[in-house]
Amino acid sequence: MLYKLLDIETYIQNVRWVAATAIFIATAAWAVELMDWTYICPFCRTQRTVIGILGILLFFPAPLHWIARYVGTTLGILGLVVAGTQHFRGWARISAGEFSFNQPIYFDSFLLSGAALFIITGLMFLLFLADKPKGLIEAPKVI
Repeated sequence: MLYKLLDIETYIQNVRWVAATAIFIATAAWAVELMDWTYICPFCRTQRTVIGILGILLFFPAPLHWIARYVGTTLGILGLVVAGTQHFRGWARISAGEFSFNQPIYFDSFLLSGAALFIITGLMFLLFLADKPKGLIEAPKVI
Protein backbone atom coordinates (compact mmCIF):
# COMPACT_ATOMS: atom_id res chain seq x y z
CA MET A 1 0.00 0.00 0.00
CA LEU A 2 2.80 2.44 0.85
CA TYR A 3 4.44 1.87 -2.52
CA LYS A 4 1.36 3.40 -4.20
CA LEU A 5 2.00 6.69 -2.39
CA LEU A 6 5.40 6.85 -4.08
CA ASP A 7 4.01 6.16 -7.56
CA ILE A 8 3.28 9.23 -9.70
CA GLU A 9 0.43 7.36 -11.42
CA THR A 10 -1.49 7.39 -8.13
CA TYR A 11 -1.43 11.18 -8.11
CA ILE A 12 -2.20 11.47 -11.82
CA GLN A 13 -5.24 9.21 -11.46
CA ASN A 14 -6.42 11.16 -8.40
CA VAL A 15 -5.57 14.64 -9.67
CA ARG A 16 -8.92 16.08 -8.57
CA TRP A 17 -8.31 14.93 -4.96
CA VAL A 18 -4.84 16.46 -5.06
CA ALA A 19 -6.33 19.69 -6.42
CA ALA A 20 -9.01 19.72 -3.70
CA THR A 21 -6.30 19.18 -1.07
CA ALA A 22 -4.28 22.11 -2.46
CA ILE A 23 -7.35 24.34 -2.42
CA PHE A 24 -8.09 23.26 1.17
CA ILE A 25 -4.49 23.97 2.26
CA ALA A 26 -4.57 27.45 0.70
CA THR A 27 -7.99 28.25 2.17
CA ALA A 28 -7.03 27.00 5.63
CA ALA A 29 -3.77 28.98 5.56
CA TRP A 30 -5.62 32.15 4.57
CA ALA A 31 -8.20 31.54 7.30
CA VAL A 32 -5.47 31.19 9.93
CA GLU A 33 -4.00 34.54 8.93
CA LEU A 34 -7.32 36.35 8.58
CA MET A 35 -8.29 35.22 12.10
CA ASP A 36 -5.03 36.76 13.39
CA TRP A 37 -3.68 33.43 14.63
CA THR A 38 -0.35 34.07 12.94
CA TYR A 39 1.75 37.00 11.81
CA ILE A 40 1.28 38.72 8.44
CA CYS A 41 3.89 37.50 5.96
CA PRO A 42 3.95 38.65 2.30
CA PHE A 43 6.07 35.62 1.35
CA CYS A 44 3.53 33.24 2.88
CA ARG A 45 0.61 35.05 1.28
CA THR A 46 2.15 34.64 -2.16
CA GLN A 47 2.93 30.95 -1.62
CA ARG A 48 -0.52 30.03 -0.32
CA THR A 49 -2.21 31.97 -3.12
CA VAL A 50 -0.11 30.20 -5.76
CA ILE A 51 -0.90 26.81 -4.19
CA GLY A 52 -4.62 27.64 -4.28
CA ILE A 53 -4.56 28.85 -7.89
CA LEU A 54 -2.63 25.77 -9.03
CA GLY A 55 -5.22 23.64 -7.24
CA ILE A 56 -8.02 25.46 -9.03
CA LEU A 57 -6.29 25.02 -12.40
CA LEU A 58 -5.89 21.28 -11.76
CA PHE A 59 -9.55 21.06 -10.79
CA PHE A 60 -10.66 22.45 -14.17
CA PRO A 61 -11.97 19.94 -16.71
CA ALA A 62 -9.06 20.61 -19.07
CA PRO A 63 -5.82 21.19 -17.14
CA LEU A 64 -3.94 20.20 -20.29
CA HIS A 65 -5.00 23.34 -22.17
CA TRP A 66 -2.05 25.55 -23.02
CA ILE A 67 -3.55 28.57 -21.23
CA ALA A 68 -3.91 26.62 -17.97
CA ARG A 69 -0.34 25.40 -18.31
CA TYR A 70 0.96 28.89 -19.15
CA VAL A 71 -0.80 30.54 -16.21
CA GLY A 72 0.13 27.66 -13.91
CA THR A 73 3.78 27.71 -14.94
CA THR A 74 4.07 31.49 -14.64
CA LEU A 75 2.45 31.62 -11.21
CA GLY A 76 4.23 28.43 -10.12
CA ILE A 77 7.62 29.94 -10.94
CA LEU A 78 6.67 33.08 -9.01
CA GLY A 79 5.71 30.92 -6.02
CA LEU A 80 8.94 28.91 -6.28
CA VAL A 81 11.08 32.06 -6.40
CA VAL A 82 9.30 33.55 -3.38
CA ALA A 83 9.46 30.27 -1.42
CA GLY A 84 13.11 29.80 -2.39
CA THR A 85 13.97 33.32 -1.26
CA GLN A 86 12.24 32.83 2.09
CA HIS A 87 13.85 29.44 2.55
CA PHE A 88 17.30 30.79 1.66
CA ARG A 89 16.90 33.45 4.35
CA GLY A 90 16.60 30.59 6.84
CA TRP A 91 19.77 28.99 5.51
CA ALA A 92 21.55 32.36 5.76
CA ARG A 93 20.53 32.57 9.44
CA ILE A 94 21.83 29.03 9.95
CA SER A 95 25.18 29.98 8.39
CA ALA A 96 25.38 33.08 10.58
CA GLY A 97 24.69 31.02 13.71
CA GLU A 98 21.50 32.95 14.48
CA PHE A 99 18.92 30.31 13.58
CA SER A 100 16.21 29.09 15.91
CA PHE A 101 12.78 27.63 15.15
CA ASN A 102 9.76 29.84 15.79
CA GLN A 103 7.33 28.75 18.46
CA PRO A 104 5.00 27.05 17.83
CA ILE A 105 7.12 25.12 15.37
CA TYR A 106 4.28 24.58 12.88
CA PHE A 107 4.33 28.35 12.18
CA ASP A 108 8.06 28.37 11.43
CA SER A 109 8.69 30.16 8.12
CA PHE A 110 11.73 28.01 7.31
CA LEU A 111 9.74 24.77 7.51
CA LEU A 112 6.65 26.20 5.80
CA SER A 113 8.63 27.66 2.89
CA GLY A 114 10.33 24.28 2.42
CA ALA A 115 6.92 22.61 2.35
CA ALA A 116 5.68 25.21 -0.14
CA LEU A 117 8.63 24.43 -2.43
CA PHE A 118 7.64 20.76 -2.49
CA ILE A 119 3.90 21.42 -2.88
CA ILE A 120 4.24 23.97 -5.69
CA THR A 121 6.73 21.80 -7.58
CA GLY A 122 4.44 18.77 -7.28
CA LEU A 123 1.39 20.71 -8.45
CA MET A 124 3.33 22.02 -11.46
CA PHE A 125 4.41 18.46 -12.33
CA LEU A 126 0.79 17.33 -12.17
CA LEU A 127 -0.27 20.22 -14.37
CA PHE A 128 1.91 18.78 -17.13
CA LEU A 129 1.37 15.09 -16.41
CA ALA A 130 -2.37 15.04 -15.73
CA ASP A 131 -4.47 12.98 -18.11
CA LYS A 132 -7.72 14.18 -19.55
CA PRO A 133 -10.54 13.48 -17.09
CA LYS A 134 -12.75 10.58 -18.09
CA GLY A 135 -15.87 11.59 -19.96
CA LEU A 136 -14.33 14.72 -21.47
CA ILE A 137 -15.65 15.03 -25.01
CA GLU A 138 -13.07 15.95 -27.60
CA ALA A 139 -13.90 18.29 -30.46
CA PRO A 140 -14.16 16.58 -33.84
CA LYS A 141 -11.07 16.82 -36.01
CA VAL A 142 -11.38 19.00 -39.08
CA ILE A 143 -9.85 17.52 -42.21
